[in-house]
Amino acid sequence: MSVIGVLSGAISVAIFKMAAFGVDPFQSFMSGIDKLIPISFGTLYVIVNAVLLTFSLIFDRHYIGIATFINLFLLGYVTEYSYKFLSWLIPEPNLILRVIFLIIGIVIICIGASIYITADLGVSTYDAVALIMANKWKIGKFKFIRVCTDLCCVILGVAMFLISGGELKAVPTIAGIGTIITAFFMGPLIDFFSKHIAQKILGEESREKADAD
Repeated sequence: MSVIGVLSGAISVAIFKMAAFGVDPFQSFMSGIDKLIPISFGTLYVIVNAVLLTFSLIFDRHYIGIATFINLFLLGYVTEYSYKFLSWLIPEPNLILRVIFLIIGIVIICIGASIYITADLGVSTYDAVALIMANKWKIGKFKFIRVCTDLCCVILGVAMFLISGGELKAVPTIAGIGTIITAFFMGPLIDFFSKHIAQKILGEESREKADAD
């Protein structure tokens, strides 16, 4: 579940990029840094997440596990090469295809996040921030805290993109309607898919294991 969840998330980001309606909030933040710092996206992703990893190590190591490191070292590169493959496969998607990509991207990223969070073998360093605030610090419910952290990512991402010389008309490609949808609904959707898909999958596996024992 952890591996499938992480890989789903990586592929979904590439799908978001193909839609060109804006990526998810954290990737919007990453796009801003990517524009500001001219190194490969995969390497930059590792560096940023290594910094966020320190936050989790200090405040709650429970969320650090094998999935965290799979996410840290694999997601950026899988996203990078998945996007190259999709761009080669469909060089110039029309509007209808872009809308389809957007819908598919939103569903996949939320299901993927719900699966690896529920697996409880570690989460991404970014997901851990909202989870620590919700479960450790008891600031509020995860879905509402996630909306706040997502909005901060979008604002910072756009600011860095513009500061580094990005054109205003290009902003919707990193912070567009897709970003707005995920910023306000990704937290609630992850919560929904966790309850109705991921927890049921894990529950079935637990019962089968118990029966086998």
